Amino acid sequence: MEGMIDDELIAAVEGAIRRTVAQEVTPRWRQLSDEEVVQKSGPHDLVTVADQRAEDQLSRILAELLPGSVVVGEEAVHAKPATYEALHGDAPVWIVDPIDGTRQFVRGHEGFCTLVALARYGEILASWTFAPVPDEMAVARHRGGALLNGEALWCGAPEEGKVLEVATSHPDFTTDAQKHALLGLRTEGVAPRPCGSAGIEYLDIARGRVDAVAFSWEAAWDHAAGLLLVSEAGGANSTIDGEPFRLAGGNALPFTAARDAGTVRRMVGLLRAGS
Repeated sequence: MEGMIDDELIAAVEGAIRRTVAQEVTPRWRQLSDEEVVQKSGPHDLVTVADQRAEDQLSRILAELLPGSVVVGEEAVHAKPATYEALHGDAPVWIVDPIDGTRQFVRGHEGFCTLVALARYGEILASWTFAPVPDEMAVARHRGGALLNGEALWCGAPEEGKVLEVATSHPDFTTDAQKHALLGLRTEGVAPRPCGSAGIEYLDIARGRVDAVAFSWEAAWDHAAGLLLVSEAGGANSTIDGEPFRLAGGNALPFTAARDAGTVRRMVGLLRAGS
């Protein structure tokens, strides 16, 4: 399967993402009417006409680019939850978040992106993270490194003694037990803050601007692209029980991703201490 992920496919997917965002997303940025925004599970879980149209278009194009593949998109799963089961199947799976950071998009902020990943048998093979306002395209390939606008990405390790900047789940998306675990990050040497777009947070880890994340939800479309990006840029991840994050779910939560393995171990220790 990895042999099928050649330069031609990488470029074709990047082009599809750029075209779709230019047609369906950026023209609606700061132009949405009230009728084009709908709550799903609550006020922090929104969907817009831009999400829906972009996912529809990407799903069609990606399936055509790789015959025999299937698509798991955020909005399709919301409409038909059984779609998520494709992550357990034999076919290559495109994992799509048409607008990651919909709250930011609705508010007219710049911190949103489009996420696409390709996986099979639970392994993430390639990913694309596109932040259209600053025009940043990050691409990662399994065992092939990570690039941002064509330049190599490397997380690097946090400076010794540096206060760690950590993005964490919004309280609305945490159980009581997870809230206690996240309280373990409220300690000297760590500066936790609520996360924005998960995709942007992962990108900022990959380029060394953010030190770690601690998330309490496991939807594949929010994490697949970013986890591969961070891994290929030299970072690492772990669930609170010390295991790698499993794409299809069933993880012990919260989980963390960070700039290096040492920071991951430190984060796991703090999360366990808070539990």
